[in-house]
Amino acid sequence: MYWSKYFIPTLKEVPTGTEAVSHQLSLRAGLVHMLTSGVYSYLPLGYKVLTRVENIIRQEMDAIGCHELLMPALHPIEIWKKSGRDVTLKEVMFTFDNKKGQRMCLGPTHEEIITDLARQFVKSYRQLPVTLYQIQTKFRDEIRTRFGIVRACEFIMKDAYSFDRDTEGLKKNYDLQLSAYTKIFKRCGLDVIVVAADSGAMGGSISHEFLVAAPIGEDAVWVNKTSGQAIKDEEGKAPLGDQWERKVAIELGHVFQLGTKYSESLGALYLDENGEQKPMIMGCYGIGVSRLIAAVIEVNNDANGIMWPGEIAPFDVEILPVQAADEQAMSLAKAYDEELKASGMDVLLDDRDESAGRKFNDADLIGIPLRIIIGKRMLANNQVEIKIRRTGQVIAVDKNKVKEEILKLWKA
Repeated sequence: MYWSKYFIPTLKEVPTGTEAVSHQLSLRAGLVHMLTSGVYSYLPLGYKVLTRVENIIRQEMDAIGCHELLMPALHPIEIWKKSGRDVTLKEVMFTFDNKKGQRMCLGPTHEEIITDLARQFVKSYRQLPVTLYQIQTKFRDEIRTRFGIVRACEFIMKDAYSFDRDTEGLKKNYDLQLSAYTKIFKRCGLDVIVVAADSGAMGGSISHEFLVAAPIGEDAVWVNKTSGQAIKDEEGKAPLGDQWERKVAIELGHVFQLGTKYSESLGALYLDENGEQKPMIMGCYGIGVSRLIAAVIEVNNDANGIMWPGEIAPFDVEILPVQAADEQAMSLAKAYDEELKASGMDVLLDDRDESAGRKFNDADLIGIPLRIIIGKRMLANNQVEIKIRRTGQVIAVDKNKVKEEILKLWKA
């Protein structure tokens, strides 16, 4: 992809009214654009990151036997009344009457909807267990939106729902999700803290949160520096001993053993081996996909911009010819572009006729992991430079061996 033909509206200055580093860099790097408070467009660069995160999630969900579907965001309020959550979630629900006079809402989550779906199609123990998931937009009427896409009114979530015959099956599915979540966050470049948590309005007996330490977090945990054990700081009380460290953290995922709360209230029953009707045993498993991107930026940045982890970077490598008018440099840049694309890499070539300072600053800002710098001084010695964004290391390479060096670094 040529930069001049792409849409990357970078900003030099920090936008006013932004306090979180991730919010500032998301706007400055041209990842997102705010339509109104808590509502954002994902611009091409940001959408590429979002797509890469979603693909990682799909791979890990599919690997443990989950099946993807897509449920509606528009819900009749009657289905929420069956569980009573039309009341418990009233403060964050967008509700309205349609032209038929039917009371509707925009879905803040989907437990009721998936349970109603299972009720209609799962009838026998032979159809269990089953786990369904989606990646979809949710809507919550947040009174105080904060930190850009971290706390927004419209956001993207991965939500999965398991249906089992018994608690043993639920525990098995729950453990599979715990393991998959750890892999997802690791692949996204995040070291998460897993803590036992309160189930709250979701219901159920057991739940765990996945958090990442970050300055803008709205949660806090105590982490044991020796054992790694983590405890949610919900009452401001510190555990005894100086081996405990308090960390502010962002919640990225939450998993619940729901039991029969929803299956009983919505009538999701199955026939067991003896022909008796029993409620399905449920679990639900959520990841805040859009806020995960903000969390990645919060813990992967420096004074110059973003430093993307390799698997979710919008591009794998950026080619930067210092002078676009230099025919030799541009010819070499285009050759590298073709070679690396043919090797399976996603390449951004900065072909703009801009100053070297502007191009280098933009490159640091958007944070592509690897950069090939083609300048007159190095070309005079038949060399180009490769810069590793995260470490700042610059390597001089023979201009005819760039592909081999880049692929080596990429695979590493």
